[in-house]
Amino acid sequence: MESHKEVAEFLQTELARRATARGVPGAAVAVVIDGEIIDHAVGVFSTATAVEATPESVFQIGSITKVWTATLVMQLVDEGLVDLDEPIRTYLPDFHLGDDAVAASITVRQLLTHQGGFEGDIFTDTGRGDDAIEKFVNLLADMPQTFSPGQMFSYNNAGYIVLGFLIERLREKTWEQALMEHIAAPLGLKHISPSPYEAILHRVAVGHVGPGEDGVETAAPLWAMARSNEPAGSMLAMTARDLAGFARMHLTGGTAPDGTAVLSPSAVEAMRAANVHLPVITGLGTAWGLGWEIARDDGVRLYGHDGNTIGQASFLRITQDAQLAVVLLTNGGDGIGLFHDIVDPLLREITGEGMPAAPVPATEPRLVDATPYVGTYSNSIFDMEVSQDDAGRVWLDQRPKGLLVEMGEQPSRDELLSFGEDSLIMREEKNGMHIVYTFLAPDADGRHSFVQFGRALARTA
Repeated sequence: MESHKEVAEFLQTELARRATARGVPGAAVAVVIDGEIIDHAVGVFSTATAVEATPESVFQIGSITKVWTATLVMQLVDEGLVDLDEPIRTYLPDFHLGDDAVAASITVRQLLTHQGGFEGDIFTDTGRGDDAIEKFVNLLADMPQTFSPGQMFSYNNAGYIVLGFLIERLREKTWEQALMEHIAAPLGLKHISPSPYEAILHRVAVGHVGPGEDGVETAAPLWAMARSNEPAGSMLAMTARDLAGFARMHLTGGTAPDGTAVLSPSAVEAMRAANVHLPVITGLGTAWGLGWEIARDDGVRLYGHDGNTIGQASFLRITQDAQLAVVLLTNGGDGIGLFHDIVDPLLREITGEGMPAAPVPATEPRLVDATPYVGTYSNSIFDMEVSQDDAGRVWLDQRPKGLLVEMGEQPSRDELLSFGEDSLIMREEKNGMHIVYTFLAPDADGRHSFVQFGRALARTA
């Protein structure tokens, strides 16, 4: 696949077939190759209306929004308005957490790299006003600390909302206005929808959830999450082509197609440099940069981000070595499976290396003494209980709470097998992946204090 024509033919031949096989109602793909963008869309916006998806369709990009927020922060760094290693309180003196000494020490870099250490899965709706983000940040004043800032990685949505407020405070405008004026406009992106009010002006995809009693997913009853969470990825929507245009800017050292400098080359490079290395975490790469997930740090270097909202899943992968970016946006079904069906062969054909191999259980896993891991680990959206039965089998019971319950998440029970040192892996796939759980920070009795699977949950029992 060395030419634009071959890429276009692959998308036209494979996307519809693979999307149907994966139960994906609608999907859009865009590929940046040699500075040009090739896009294609299949399926429908919503099974309730059967309106055809086109390349002009806007899908929510979920947590890929965090890279846009990180880019807005790095623009402030370029302008000398922010120092990454200064405490966030230098710029937000009214920022508070449950532990005020911690709130005074957390740096901008630690928020960008998910090392703030406070509870991050907070999705409180603070209304639709322009002060929604400020109100949300004020609610963090009672938020407990899970671990010391900089101690470890733990994916933190709330941290990115704090960064969104930083942008609002220094730009003296809403996060939405900053995004449109400082990224979308200079890049010439025409189908960016920071809220439902703009999305309705376009052909807009609806997420699908379920399956219901008939085994079929249905259009979600809710399109977006709260405005207060938008810097973390609650509602930003766009076409695959526009997301590819954003990726192209990062590929070209921060410049727009007309030569406008959106971000300095040094800021672009800093964003994709590994700041914190991760244990084996299913689907989250080997390290984290300033906003970017480092999916592979050797061979053909690969970075990107994924996103999930209500029934929609989004994927972005970039390799600087081949000047290639691939975007996939979906509105239900097995989005992860479709991601591997489409992105892996594109990467393999163009760069010689496909996606990094996902962790899988050993064919003959060793027996494990789970005594150091047995217990309950919790955060605000679910409890996880690890147990070992009389036959020596290890079990993980997950009980959703809060927003996850509202989104239809059900309790689950899964068997865990040995995987590596202080790591266990699901026997069966969940959402197309065998999830790895790594146990950290043993106490004096050898019982581990945290379980890490992208988020670090503290032991509560």
